Amino acid sequence: MHTSHTIRLRNRPPLVLGRRALVMGILNVTPDSFSDGGTHNRVDAALAQARRMLDEGADIIDIGGESTRPGAEPVPVQEELDRVLPVIDAIRAAGISAPISIDTMKPLVAHQAIEAGADIINDVNGLQGAPEMAEIAAIMDVPVIAMHWDRDWSAETDPMPSMITWFKHTLSIASNAGIDPRRVILDPGFGFTKTLNQNYSILRQLPDLAGTFPNNAILVGTSRKSMIGKILDNQPAERLAGTIATTVQGYEHGGHIFRVHDVAPNRDALRVAEATMYGPTEQ
Repeated sequence: MHTSHTIRLRNRPPLVLGRRALVMGILNVTPDSFSDGGTHNRVDAALAQARRMLDEGADIIDIGGESTRPGAEPVPVQEELDRVLPVIDAIRAAGISAPISIDTMKPLVAHQAIEAGADIINDVNGLQGAPEMAEIAAIMDVPVIAMHWDRDWSAETDPMPSMITWFKHTLSIASNAGIDPRRVILDPGFGFTKTLNQNYSILRQLPDLAGTFPNNAILVGTSRKSMIGKILDNQPAERLAGTIATTVQGYEHGGHIFRVHDVAPNRDALRVAEATMYGPTEQ
């Protein structure tokens, strides 16, 4: 069963999480992301993709201007701002009111993106990178998606106990900065420094994460990742079926938000999984 959460947003209706999963559409405005780099890095193309994902049922648009794929070069702050701010401006100028999350590890980018109309900070460092990130989230009064990315992780690490300890530190940082810890969404960070076995162990053990942190929603982001490609021996664009399998497993194990490239098929799979767990609702 899913824990229930209502996460307040500053200028929009709250995120209501529970049995009905939310779909987060990935909008990479980068030339070098592992799956779709260069596809949506013009403002008109990014706006069209945002509209497409919303038409397909996305609940949140996640905008990122820096690739975190292995070997990616760091992006200067101004270059990242030049990538993401015009896209946020265009989405809001088009009258689109859906929640936007800004996927960044840079506090200045997070701050300016929120001022431009973003609603959520998606921090791949889980508030354990730049100290200012938690302060900005508190000052701007926005929720945070805190992803697990432990650079000290090794192949010998016992995944779930280590992750639980790491997230306890994240929630302590949030609380000390003045963020209500219930507004922190936990993302296990599939693929980040983790072995293939560790990734699938974490997916199996998501109920342990949900049980340890009953006041926090969980985001699952496995879309097109190498944990699928290594099983199926295929390329990112060929990983839809594998992604859907992990999406359904993640939902059955307590996930609330699913960050995906392919909105419609994952949305459909989640609706069927919901009907299986809780019974169908009349349409």
